[in-house]
Amino acid sequence: MPSTILIIDDHASVRALVRDYLTAKGYTVVAAADGREGLIVARAERPDLVLLDVMMPVMDGFEFMRNFRRDHNTPVILLTARIDETDKVVGLELGADDYVTKPFGMQELVARIRAVLRRSVAAQMPSNELRAGELVLDRSTRNVSVADRSVSLTPSEFELLAALMENPGRVLTREQLLERLGGGDYDGVERTIDVHVRNLRLKVEPDPGRPRYIQTVFGVGYRCANTLPA
Repeated sequence: MPSTILIIDDHASVRALVRDYLTAKGYTVVAAADGREGLIVARAERPDLVLLDVMMPVMDGFEFMRNFRRDHNTPVILLTARIDETDKVVGLELGADDYVTKPFGMQELVARIRAVLRRSVAAQMPSNELRAGELVLDRSTRNVSVADRSVSLTPSEFELLAALMENPGRVLTREQLLERLGGGDYDGVERTIDVHVRNLRLKVEPDPGRPRYIQTVFGVGYRCANTLPA
C-alpha cells in the first residue's frame, strides 16, 4: 500500500509540483493551503508523513506543529525558506523530524522522505526489549516506557534512543547518530542531534537537567549509561 504524504503550503504552485512529482513516484498525496486546513486534512486522511511549509497565513507551520504534536507522532519534514538556523532549531524542538530549505530539488526531497519513512516503519523482528533501569524500549512494537509510564516519541527520537540503548556505555558521535537516522540519504547537521537529544531527555529523564540515561560526552557525542545510580 503506497504511503500517503500530506503537503501543507500556501503556494498552489508548490503544492501542484510536489503532488505531481510524488504521485509519479508512487505516493498518494493530499494537500492543504495552511496549517488550520492541514489539521483537518490530517485528521481525515491519517497521512504517513507531512511536508510542512513554515511561513503561511492563517496558521503557520510552527503553530501547526504545536497543535499536531498533541495527538500525533506522524513524521514531519519542514519546508523552510528561512536562512536563520534558529528557526530550524525551533521546528525540531517542536517535534519535526527533518527540514528542507527552499528552493529544493525534487530528488533531494524524495531522498529525505524515504529516509524519514524508513525510520518510522517498525522493524520486522521478534519482540526485542532493551532496558536501562526503568527505561524500556521494545523494537518490535516501538513502545517506550519509563517506570511503567508510556512515553510517546517521534520516529527520529525512537531511532536515536534505540541506537544509544543498543550500545550501552559506548559513546556514539553525532555523525554516527546522523547516519542512523537516514543512512547515506540523510544530509543533516550535527546540531539536529543535539535538539533531538534535548527533546528525548524531556520525555524520558526524571530530571532532564541531570540526565541519568542519556549522557553527554563533551566534544564527542552521547552514550546510554550501562550502570545507573541507585
